[in-house]
Amino acid sequence: MKIQLKTKTAIITGAGGGIGRAVAVKLARSGMNIILFGGNNAEKLQTTAAMVEEHSNALIIQGNLTNLEFLSSAIKTAAEKFGGADVLINNAGVAQSTPFEEVTPEEFDRIMAINTRVPFFLTKYALPYLKKSETPTVINIASVVAHAGYPLQSVYTASKHALLGMTKSFAREYYKDNIRVHAICPGGVYTDMVKISRPDLSPEGMIMPEEVADIIHFLLENRGNAVIDEIMLHRVNKEPFLV
Repeated sequence: MKIQLKTKTAIITGAGGGIGRAVAVKLARSGMNIILFGGNNAEKLQTTAAMVEEHSNALIIQGNLTNLEFLSSAIKTAAEKFGGADVLINNAGVAQSTPFEEVTPEEFDRIMAINTRVPFFLTKYALPYLKKSETPTVINIASVVAHAGYPLQSVYTASKHALLGMTKSFAREYYKDNIRVHAICPGGVYTDMVKISRPDLSPEGMIMPEEVADIIHFLLENRGNAVIDEIMLHRVNKEPFLV
């Protein structure tokens, strides 16, 4: 059953570029109000907002996502702007390329905070508004490393394992409230983050952010009796059914 996305509201973290920007523009083309959460790069958020506003309404929420007071007040501000929230997409993330023995406590805390703590508490603060929606949906952008362990990515891997575990627990706790919860676990997506964390990867054959956006749009638009819990994606030039 296809649902009408026009006038519904989506909150997207990491909206300054990559997957977040692609998703924001894709959903805006369906008439959704888009709330753009981002960190300190105001220019990137403004660029995304301009692209969104070619099709729909945008609101920028900029600040330190790891500050829980900011998160709580920002969710309230965002929901009041458009009269609620229907979709939360936890996309913001940071990666690493560090030998295990060289990981510092600061690096560990930073990655775990952004990749796991932020989506946990953002979902918590958004929950009262999602419960009021007719089509409440949470989509967590995990990673293929949520199912595997790659060298030099120990903390990133731990954070995405945690995010996937949180997704499963939250989904089982709130499915009776009609909240759909999805995890998307992509392999190499052609974003700035992957260019830094996996310089060994060639751009050829990599997943494009727009392809992830298409999948998210499909999940939101198709809300029948069949529920997709998790989608795993791999690069076209990688052998199938491996992680």
